[in-house]
Amino acid sequence: MTPQTRRTGRTGRPPRLSQEAILTAAQGILDGEGPENLSMRRLAQELSSTAMALYHHVRDKDELLLLLLERHAQSFPRPELPAGPRDRLIAASQALHDILAECPWIVEVLASDDLMAVSALWIVENMIDAAIECGLTPDEAVYAYRVIWYYTAGELTIRVNRERHHAGLERPPHRDAAIATLAPEEFPRLASLASQWDTITTRDTHHEGLVAIVDGLLARTDAKRKAT
Repeated sequence: MTPQTRRTGRTGRPPRLSQEAILTAAQGILDGEGPENLSMRRLAQELSSTAMALYHHVRDKDELLLLLLERHAQSFPRPELPAGPRDRLIAASQALHDILAECPWIVEVLASDDLMAVSALWIVENMIDAAIECGLTPDEAVYAYRVIWYYTAGELTIRVNRERHHAGLERPPHRDAAIATLAPEEFPRLASLASQWDTITTRDTHHEGLVAIVDGLLARTDAKRKAT
C-alpha cells in the first residue's frame, strides 16, 4: 500500500525530486524542529512525496545526515591558523566551536560518536598536531581534543536549549525566581549574586573558558613532566 502523505499547503504539481532538493528540505526541518523530528516520512511530507521515492536519492537517514554534515563542513572557510602551537590549538578549537554554532543540530548528531564529516577533520588534525607540538604525547593530545570537544558540545547544547526553552516561556525562568528568594543565612554567596545571576550566567564566555582549558591542559602536562 502506498503510504498516505500529509499536504503542507502547497498547490500544483509537486517539485521534481533531486538529492539537492531533499538535502535543502532536510536542512529546513533540522533548523526549525531539530534532529529528533527528522525522519524519512517527515521529509516526504515536506516534499509532498513518499518515503519510498526518497530512497532513490539517499539510502537512509544516516546517509542523509552524512551528506548534510559534509555539505556544511565544505561551506565553512578554513581560517589562517597561527604558527605557534598554543595559539594554533586555541584557534583550531575556536573554529570547531564556530562551525558547530552555525548549525546547532550538528552537535546532537555528532554526540553519538558515530557519524562524522571527513571534510571537517582538518580541524581535529590541527588540534592534535598543535597539542603534540606543545609537548603532549599523541595519547595526551587526543585526550586534550576530547576535553575541548566535550566543553564545546556542552556549552552549545546548553545555550541552544536555553534559548529555545526561554523563547516559549510566558513567565520568568524558575531558576531566576528561586535564586532571588534564597535565604542569605543559608546561601550567603548565591544570595549576594542573585541580582546579577542572569547577566553573569548568560553572557558569552566560551572563548575565555577555551583559553583557560587549553592553558590548564598544557600546564598539567608540563607539571607531570617536571615531576618525573
